[in-house]
Amino acid sequence: MGNFDGVHLGHQAVIDLARPHGPLGIVSFEPHPREYFAPDAPAFRLMNSETRANRLAKLGVEQLYQLPFDAQMASLTPEDFARDVLAEGLGVSHVVVGADFCFGKGRAGRAADLVALGQKYGFGVTVAPLVKFGATEISSTAIRTALAEGRPREAKEMLGHWHRIDGEVIHGEKRGRELGYPTANMSVNGLHLPRLGVYAVKLDVLTGPQAGSYLGASSIGVRPMFGVNKPNLETFIFDFSGDLYGHHLSIGLIDYLRPELKFDGLPALLDQMARDCTQAREILNAL
Repeated sequence: MGNFDGVHLGHQAVIDLARPHGPLGIVSFEPHPREYFAPDAPAFRLMNSETRANRLAKLGVEQLYQLPFDAQMASLTPEDFARDVLAEGLGVSHVVVGADFCFGKGRAGRAADLVALGQKYGFGVTVAPLVKFGATEISSTAIRTALAEGRPREAKEMLGHWHRIDGEVIHGEKRGRELGYPTANMSVNGLHLPRLGVYAVKLDVLTGPQAGSYLGASSIGVRPMFGVNKPNLETFIFDFSGDLYGHHLSIGLIDYLRPELKFDGLPALLDQMARDCTQAREILNAL
């Protein structure tokens, strides 16, 4: 049980401890409680709900319960939550949480409180120790920092997988197609943004007749060349042709190539895009 933002190695340690106790399920919340309490704060999530569900499925999770976090949920005391939600609502037999787990109104409940409440209401509780990366405890915060500084490989060491952005391909302004580099456009709304710029990526087309794994180069940013200010994710897929509108992609960030730049005309932009693709291919082919 937890928010599982990023599904990092600490989260995976919690999941592994839960495996022997029966059918494996995750209890999480949607929206993230921080989004409920501070809806106007900067976006912080590493994963949207789709990416989280896809990653948990790959780890063998059989059931995902995304509890609606609303005023009613926020008002529950720790004991209310343990009794009404876990024992009577979900009928859990055993719960595994991280050592830093908090629950209930005002985050008043701690992992030790959940142990005592489990004894009272008939379910077992295991508290997983925190996992470290070197001298640093693995956390979503540390991963956000690595990504914001353009270090996706360091983020991978803490995640246990490449950082991914999943979502539906949406219509853009189709400039890439006109330039000879058609891109799949995806929204990054609600997500903590990695460092803006160009990345070498591995990607999966998750739905449709062209489902499969591919390589490519992605740009995350505001497209300063064209004066667009809303960030998005655009991916040029190597050796691919086809219509992906409405289908879902999963983009894995491998290496940061360069920051966003504003060029003196389209020829300079096209030259740089060609260099980006060459560099990305070299990096990806070496993996």
